[in-house]
Amino acid sequence: MDKRGSRRKRATRAERAKRAEADGRNPPSRFWRWIKRLFLWGAVAAVLGAVFLAIAVGFAARSLPSYYQLKATQNAQTIVVRARDGTEIVELGPSYGKWLSSDEIPQVMKDAMISVEDRRFYSHPGVDPYGLTRAVYVWATGQNRLGATSTITQQLARNVFLNSNRTIDRKLREAVLAMALEWKFSKEQILELYLNKVYFGGGAYGIDSASRKFFSHPASELSVAEAAIIAGLVKAPSRYSPTADVDAAVGRASVVLRLMREQGRITADEARVDVSAVNLKEEVGQNSVRYFTDWALPQLDLLLPETFEPIEVWTTLDVGMQRAATAAVQANVPEGTQGALVSLDRDGAILALVGGTDYVETNYNRATNALRQPGSSWKLFVYLAALEAGYTPDDRVVDTPVKIGDWSPRNSNGRNIGETDLRTSFAYSVNTVAAQLGNEVGFGSVASMARRFGITTPINTYPAMVLGSNEVRLIDMTRAFAAISAKGASVEPYGIVKVTTADGEKLYEHKQARSSQLVPDHVAAGITDLLQAAVQTGTGRAAQIGRPVAGKTGTTSSNKDGYFVGFSSGITTGVWMGRDDNRRVGGLQGGRAPAQAFSAYMRYAVKDRPVEEFDTDLKLPDWQIEEDDEYFFGDPEDYYYIDEQGNLIEPGRQPAGPEGQLPFPVEGEGMPQQQPQMQPQPRPQPTDPTRPPLREQPATGRGADGAPQAIGDDFLDRATGRNQPRQQSDRPRQ
Repeated sequence: MDKRGSRRKRATRAERAKRAEADGRNPPSRFWRWIKRLFLWGAVAAVLGAVFLAIAVGFAARSLPSYYQLKATQNAQTIVVRARDGTEIVELGPSYGKWLSSDEIPQVMKDAMISVEDRRFYSHPGVDPYGLTRAVYVWATGQNRLGATSTITQQLARNVFLNSNRTIDRKLREAVLAMALEWKFSKEQILELYLNKVYFGGGAYGIDSASRKFFSHPASELSVAEAAIIAGLVKAPSRYSPTADVDAAVGRASVVLRLMREQGRITADEARVDVSAVNLKEEVGQNSVRYFTDWALPQLDLLLPETFEPIEVWTTLDVGMQRAATAAVQANVPEGTQGALVSLDRDGAILALVGGTDYVETNYNRATNALRQPGSSWKLFVYLAALEAGYTPDDRVVDTPVKIGDWSPRNSNGRNIGETDLRTSFAYSVNTVAAQLGNEVGFGSVASMARRFGITTPINTYPAMVLGSNEVRLIDMTRAFAAISAKGASVEPYGIVKVTTADGEKLYEHKQARSSQLVPDHVAAGITDLLQAAVQTGTGRAAQIGRPVAGKTGTTSSNKDGYFVGFSSGITTGVWMGRDDNRRVGGLQGGRAPAQAFSAYMRYAVKDRPVEEFDTDLKLPDWQIEEDDEYFFGDPEDYYYIDEQGNLIEPGRQPAGPEGQLPFPVEGEGMPQQQPQMQPQPRPQPTDPTRPPLREQPATGRGADGAPQAIGDDFLDRATGRNQPRQQSDRPRQ
């Protein structure tokens, strides 16, 4: 049956061919038959595609928000940052300006945007078939890559509903949404939505926000040249922004004017307008302010509940001080190096913060993030530990060669001055004395003191740590010195005073952190005495400002880091300078460029503050006053003591010795005929026993009045544990 059917078909085709030949016509070829079939099936597919597209567009149009909902939609949060006096210093996030209706938008602005972005806006249904066909042809002929063909309606759909991914799926959805927008809204409504929502750079969304940002007036007052500048921004806001590159903005605006002239939207005279003569809004902000905002604003995540409404952040930053700090760093930093500065008020409020010489060039915040060695400014913690252990600024110490394990520190000048006092050794940053002090009080005690004063970075306890080998953050070191300025009370840096909504509703207000006393008053007074001497007569003389200043310099090995941290009139400021790659900087010393930058800034910072003298009066505790040692330990009859055989003798009992007498006189009794004397023992030295002691020890046996002492100082030292050498487990840095 199949064979017969096949033969009939062939016979039928043959008969048709014979009839065509008899009529003088050529029989149709197989090629044309396939063309007819493709055309037929293509037409069917096109009809089905059109039906499906219409259904998709219809469903999309039904799901679109209303026109008024689209007007009210904002895509992100606006944050206005204010200085301590309320002035606006920076606006972050999107700014939408005032919504302008279609009637309020200047016609020249509409013409400029249509000319450069979508010349057939009023004739296409959301997607431009002609533009799409032309782009495909250019791509197919190899003249150029397949370029973007987005209409104004497509851009609106992408900005409101989609992202900017360059995928086929996104482009198809964009096209469907664009046609849905054209189906649901009029051309004027679409253009109004677009001009009020499109991004123009610098956080400005909409023509009114852009006009106010770049020209300081509403968009309703735009001129031809200004409209051309704004229309030219859409293609690449960051590249053509007039605040970033005036020449690029003028060049792009000239292209817009040419297109407007070619399309007959402006006259030839209007096209010749001088765009370069447009008055641009002067940038009043400082790029260094961004170092501060980069540090402060992330704290909002902890301070506020989640919110997307516009907010205003009131900060501690002083605009004048910030400008002075930036100028001081830039004017004094050695060529090829970076600098940073942190300035705190007495309550911890950050008055100025500079994280580098230029935020645009590099936004890395060296004031709050960089870990660098502080050099001799770290000796603050060494001497604090020594003062707490009983030293005073007037105590005599010995500058002599020192060897602690395998480590032998040297002074920067390579010399030793011999006997001196604690004040002088600190003022001139004598390394050998600092090493001896750290070894005597214990390197762990120095580390503990640094922790107490707010150092948050890891601290090793190798002997070299006393010279500042640990890496720290500048803000932490400044905080530690601020605690000394506060007479030993803790200080917590902060930068946000309050946060409000745009309507003034208060969302957060700073509460002063509870302060704790980190060291006794006499220790704070003693270290202030030493810090003041360092500026008056020592290595920090370049930091003088004509009023009392206390501070400390710091210079690391090979001049890789320069430090100066100090305070005056309630303001504490820290300055660091160095290279990001940690290479040597010739001539960089803490007592030079950093101290000079400190002086330049502080002269401005304290100019409106009263002069404050430092409290350096040492009111020592009773246990530290040697003349009162006997009184402090009570009546001699209450003393326990050891007889010659090593037995503990309780108060009021006679020793078992042959004489039956006490080894010291009791009030009201005569002197014993034979009084065994306790031989004074030298205080153990934790380093080389052949070198002289760090400070001279008082003799025992007789008091200041010449009378015999009840008990020797050596016995009291051993009884209180003050003469016990610390178990050093620290190894020297290799």
